Amino acid sequence: MSRRMSCPITLLVARAQNGIIGRAGKLPWHLPADLKRFKALTMGGAMVMGRKTFDSLPGLLPGRRHIVLTRDRHWQAEGAEVVGGVEEALAASGDQQLSVIGGAEIFALFLPNVTRIELTEVLADVPGDVTMPDPRTSGDWRETWSEPHAADGNRPPFRFVTLERA
Repeated sequence: MSRRMSCPITLLVARAQNGIIGRAGKLPWHLPADLKRFKALTMGGAMVMGRKTFDSLPGLLPGRRHIVLTRDRHWQAEGAEVVGGVEEALAASGDQQLSVIGGAEIFALFLPNVTRIELTEVLADVPGDVTMPDPRTSGDWRETWSEPHAADGNRPPFRFVTLERA
């Protein structure tokens, strides 16, 4: 691991109980509390994401650096810092808090470097086309905090979960 332990790397993901994390380039649900939590957890830090995740954002998210990992070294977008790999992304983030925000390939690449996972666990089976395995099945993670949220109208129940590397 090339990062100092004083600067933890957090993976932020919303995942349905059937493993779905995306559908047609978007989140398959709209959970305002999740968006508010995402903003609070990422504000003032650097976010690393893949190009497709960057493209899915409504625009640049204020108060955060956007580090985009892509194979296309010629790709560029205003406000995005382009990197070609994990080590380059880690170096680019410097001593800033680093949040890994997706998608699935980026999560898999960074997981060995991650010290904490902030999971929004959608308590429903949801249709979608992008999946992520439950990190808890590896035995490398322990749940240190959770907060349940009841279903609200057409929004499924969910819970916020913090996982720390065991």
